[in-house]
Amino acid sequence: MANPATTTRPPTRRTAFAEGVDLARAAANTEPGRLRIIGAVLALLVVAFGAVTAWQTSDRAAAADDVLHKSQPLSSAAAEIYRSLADANTAASSGFLAGGEETAESRQRYEEDIDTAAAKLVTAANNADPGSSSTASITKLNKLLPEYQGLVERARTYNRQGFPVGGAYLRYANEKMQGEMLPAAVDLYKMENKRLQADYGDATPYPWAAIALGVLALASLAWAQARNYRRTNRVLNHGLVAATAASTVVLLWLVVGHTVARAGLEDSYEHGVRSLNVLHDARIASLKARGNENLTLVARGAETVKVTADGDEVTLDKYDHEFDTEMTTLGKGLAQAAKLADDQSGEKPVASAESNMAEWEKRHTTARAQDDNGNYEQALALVIGGKDATGACFDNVDKNLADALAHEQTEFKQAAGDGLDAMTGLSIGAAVLAVLGAAGAVLGIGRRLSEYR
Repeated sequence: MANPATTTRPPTRRTAFAEGVDLARAAANTEPGRLRIIGAVLALLVVAFGAVTAWQTSDRAAAADDVLHKSQPLSSAAAEIYRSLADANTAASSGFLAGGEETAESRQRYEEDIDTAAAKLVTAANNADPGSSSTASITKLNKLLPEYQGLVERARTYNRQGFPVGGAYLRYANEKMQGEMLPAAVDLYKMENKRLQADYGDATPYPWAAIALGVLALASLAWAQARNYRRTNRVLNHGLVAATAASTVVLLWLVVGHTVARAGLEDSYEHGVRSLNVLHDARIASLKARGNENLTLVARGAETVKVTADGDEVTLDKYDHEFDTEMTTLGKGLAQAAKLADDQSGEKPVASAESNMAEWEKRHTTARAQDDNGNYEQALALVIGGKDATGACFDNVDKNLADALAHEQTEFKQAAGDGLDAMTGLSIGAAVLAVLGAAGAVLGIGRRLSEYR
């Protein structure tokens, strides 16, 4: 019987992985093996460069497209919802002040504003993300809009019959508009502006990962060609030169294209979005001021507010006090818009609006003096009368602000469109050139390998 202590164990079989490592190590010690490794690494680097370039530029192009075609138009739509609601409220109060003789023009303006607000709410709902805060604001406005319309219709009905309760219904409608609807519209506007800012944030950062890979790929290709020259004294390897050329084109296209795109997008923000936001806010302030001016006459002192002035508490007409507040906001907004305007086409309507506002304040002071002296009918004529009334000044302010907004919107579209165009084709071009570059690297290394066969 064999002694267990002297029994020889059969040798342990090595794993396929271990054998593969040994074969690779042995191959790396030969020039053909080293060339194969270099070719694989070069091809991988060039393909990775192209893939990351395509990925990062595609994301930035999509964000730039959202800026131009989605988030900024939606931000403007949200501002238009606010404007339409505020203007409808103003038209309703103007029609109420006219009594049973409400003009067809006032009625039409109110209905057009309500229709515009409803249409813009549909557009916003179709583009809002389900379950988002924007969707909640839109849902709230869709619920409140018919309630507001019902209060206005009751106010009109009672007003035509000469019942004082009509004024109460109009104040209820105004409270619903000022206390619930306009704040919801402001929330929607702010949220759409945040989305716009996020899209700018996604579109403008430099694609550093792609740039770093491009530099690494070019450095590796240069090293491989220098190595080839030292070993063969051949200045050019056609395949490696082709790979270098393709990678260089992609890197230059990436850097120059994104720089131009970034400049266009930043210009669209500095000379478009900033001005648009200021002008929207100014227009909203003018609408709120006009609404409060009308409601001062509707309420006839029924609504008051206590404020502190020079250390003393005084009681003021609520709507006239809010008129002064909004006119201050309007003045500041117009001054800021004038500073942001960068050409005569942008400066002219803002300057006209400032002139209209100054005249509006003069006429308002005269109207308030008449009302305070008990001359209600004269005050009413100075507010809702013809071309010499404050209403004409408000209309001129609104028209000039609309002209300024149209100009800045055009400026925005031009600059943002130029930025988006600078990235057109970059993702696909980078991918195609990267494949060609990788093929060139493999063919170039393959030509050297053929010399060992």
